[in-house]
Amino acid sequence: MDKIKDLTVKEEMSVFERYLTLWVALCIVAGVLIGEYLPAIPEFLSTFEYARVSIPVAILIWLMIFPMMLKVDFSSIMRATRKPKGLTVTCVTNWLIFGQKHGN
Repeated sequence: MDKIKDLTVKEEMSVFERYLTLWVALCIVAGVLIGEYLPAIPEFLSTFEYARVSIPVAILIWLMIFPMMLKVDFSSIMRATRKPKGLTVTCVTNWLIFGQKHGN
């Protein structure tokens, strides 16, 4: 039964999704090469900054996350408050890590 499910998932995946790791690796290599051999590009992009935040990076992160946000089931977020154990562990862990890094 699991083999059938795996085949169905593979058939539903696009070429982009199937080789996502490869695309990420290629983009990393391209970014390193651009930084090394075409330093004018990163220098130019670094001029678009506001409050020490890179605007091009902020836009690209937003474009990456926005499609996932469209698929969020907001009713499940409300159901998460009924059993707060996981939410509590996550919040406390983040608070402990943040406090350690910032001396609080």
